[in-house]
Amino acid sequence: MTLDGCIQLTDFDEFVYHEMLSHTPLCAHPNPEHVLIIGGGDGGVMREVLRHSTVKKCVLVDIDGDVIEASKKYFPQIASGFSDPRADTRVGDGVAFVRDAANESFDVVIVDTTDPDGPAAELFGEKFYRDVVRILKPNGICCNQGESAWLNRPLIEEMADFMRNKVGFASVKYAMIYTPTYPCGSIGSLMCSKAAGVDLTIPLRPVESMPFAENLKYYDSDVHKAAFVLPRFARHLNKN
Repeated sequence: MTLDGCIQLTDFDEFVYHEMLSHTPLCAHPNPEHVLIIGGGDGGVMREVLRHSTVKKCVLVDIDGDVIEASKKYFPQIASGFSDPRADTRVGDGVAFVRDAANESFDVVIVDTTDPDGPAAELFGEKFYRDVVRILKPNGICCNQGESAWLNRPLIEEMADFMRNKVGFASVKYAMIYTPTYPCGSIGSLMCSKAAGVDLTIPLRPVESMPFAENLKYYDSDVHKAAFVLPRFARHLNKN
């Protein structure tokens, strides 16, 4: 699938990004029941989130309904989560949804966006993440599409700085995700906790204890921990 000429996903390696963006935050949370996905219209993150039996409701808000319909038609194995009764799929502006959402209404917020130089620009901004912090429950976790440390390090540094020092996250960590389809073979994620004293780099609920673990192709507890071990040129991103 491409959007505006940029590859968003392929059958070949979509599982890498979708598993990491979903299971990394959910396995770091003690009891994720209410999950919000901003973007993610292909359905891959929703598919992975709904593997977790703790999840009672997963709301997905994507501004482009055509992406949702195209994924259902051409990537049914990725879009399978849309038919789950716990799924609440909405076509609309994710920024507006988060702005209008009730305080402390979600355990986990996953921001699965396109690149920041287009319509998704607001989803990389300080104002948006202030609202994300507000709608997270006290022990809530946020995880986003955090760009590549090879190509977008200044943006990652800027985001990590305002997340730590301005919007109210107690802990912010960057994880590298190795995906052959994306430029430089990698992308990343900023994972943030609202509560202090949370070690995001270690899964609180190891996926190996869950019945779906054997069906995963990339994520496990070792990969979770390894994703936060950064090369020297990027290691400063994880120094709080």
